[in-house]
Amino acid sequence: VISGEWSRGLFVIKPEDEDIHTANERRLKELIGAPAGKLHTGRSRNDQVVTDMRLWLRDAISTLTDNALQLMSTMVERAAAEIDVLFPGYTHMQRAQPIRWSHWILSHAVALSRDVDRLLEIKKRVNVLPLGSGAIAGTPFDIDRELLRKELEFDSISLNSMDATGQRDFVAEFLFWASLCLTHLSKMAEDLMLYSTKEFSFISLSDAYRWCAGFMMTLKGLPSSYNKDLQEDKEAMFDCYDTVHAVLQVTTGVMSTLKINQSVMEAALSSDMLATDLAYYLVRKGVPFREAHGISGKAVFAAESKNIALNQLTVGDLSAVSPLFGSDVSSVWDYRSSVEQYSAPGGTAKCSVAAQNIRQCLISTDPQQRPVMLVP
Repeated sequence: VISGEWSRGLFVIKPEDEDIHTANERRLKELIGAPAGKLHTGRSRNDQVVTDMRLWLRDAISTLTDNALQLMSTMVERAAAEIDVLFPGYTHMQRAQPIRWSHWILSHAVALSRDVDRLLEIKKRVNVLPLGSGAIAGTPFDIDRELLRKELEFDSISLNSMDATGQRDFVAEFLFWASLCLTHLSKMAEDLMLYSTKEFSFISLSDAYRWCAGFMMTLKGLPSSYNKDLQEDKEAMFDCYDTVHAVLQVTTGVMSTLKINQSVMEAALSSDMLATDLAYYLVRKGVPFREAHGISGKAVFAAESKNIALNQLTVGDLSAVSPLFGSDVSSVWDYRSSVEQYSAPGGTAKCSVAAQNIRQCLISTDPQQRPVMLVP
């Protein structure tokens, strides 16, 4: 009856109710009379509150897992649809090498897959039952903690009553996880904001965080067992959840609705980004890479000296740098061929990116199952 009242929003909280536990006991007394007073036997607010938190966080983790998987699914679908789009890859904010737009998308999807993996690991440690630990020393009554565990669907029971009521490792872990996940999303947002500026104009088009550090400072100064300062745990946990939940949903919306400007992306490719390809050309002719890299640098210098683009150097210009450059060097100046050479697993060639699409972590909704990798 009481559970139904809560779920339908009909439960009436009264001024004398100290918290949800006394409210439930008061309501039960209204329904069945004096025996309701025995509800609190073998329990303490200390172990009840931390049990509530674990129940709530367990459900929150399931929701965030679904949010993250939805975002990953959106990213993978986008990567598959736009796999033929090329654009510059950057290092140190400088154009480095041509890559696929899909390769960039999946670089962030892979980070999210690690976040999901970590979240499921945390869930195991969240799903430990503290009820029955009492205020600090345990309970003198013969309660069946194993039955409680099964009824409340926990994986295990806590081992030590002092630790059970006084530790908030699971909250700290969740806050750390949220900070790391939001760092990954913030990194992606930073790229998207840059790509949407007039200087780039790659896309047409958003950010959040951090409770973790403050809560860790609270934990480090506390003595053993339960302390009033631990009441700070709930605001941090609830607020952090709200932020991550919102950010994952917003990011999914951003990734599903942004528009790319393929012509501008591909126009941003420039021949100086193929300097490494010149080195690879020489490596294929037997030159050690370090030496080939030096020769490639000389070719770049020769182009700069002539104030021309790298691909405007003649075969004669290049052969003056190294006699190994022949007429077939012209094949180097093709961006799609350049991208296609990176065919090793994890690379930006079409076959490698397609394999990344298929291999994204697909996680069962069954919380007992680990992530599975689907191989082509």
